[in-house]
Amino acid sequence: MAKPIAGPEIERLIQLLAKLPGLGPRSARRATLHLVKRKEQLLSPLTEAMDRALNSVLVCSNCGNIDTRDPCTICADHGRDQSTVVVVEDVSDLWALERAKALNAAYHVLGGVLSPLEGVGPEDLTIRRLVERVAEGGIKEIIIAVNATVEGQTTAHYIIDQLAGFDVRITRLAHGVPVGGELDYLDEGTLSAAMRARTAF
Repeated sequence: MAKPIAGPEIERLIQLLAKLPGLGPRSARRATLHLVKRKEQLLSPLTEAMDRALNSVLVCSNCGNIDTRDPCTICADHGRDQSTVVVVEDVSDLWALERAKALNAAYHVLGGVLSPLEGVGPEDLTIRRLVERVAEGGIKEIIIAVNATVEGQTTAHYIIDQLAGFDVRITRLAHGVPVGGELDYLDEGTLSAAMRARTAF
């Protein structure tokens, strides 16, 4: 184990930053050094912003998004097509779709995917809330936008089974060759999915 090179407060900051996605120990040290060298311009405002976030961030009781209000900004937006709901695994997926401006629809965050090996069952996700939303009426289409993994597809099939008795259209994201993709660089699973989902010109 490496010897500490700074006081416990700075070492603690390095350890915490190293837990963030995309930051390892070296990147965390560089980030920490950058922050402490610019205490007034960066560290102090960052501390204040994190403190405010800690005390104001909520999980939307309707869709599972993270916001500072409940219902969240997206659920409260009357300009959105509330009859179409995009089902995603995580809030990061919701944010990615919003950045892409792919659809002006409502969302539903599952909070993960079914994974018996990791002990994640239907009761650990927000599938029941999704069924309740559909039962309340007004939803015409559910777009299942989960990752194309075994767990993601298992979750998608489970959701389809749970919504079988409702008059709602269920669709999923297209799978296959991405725009700008070269066939030679794609894996066999992607190529097979693209061939099965082929469309007319």
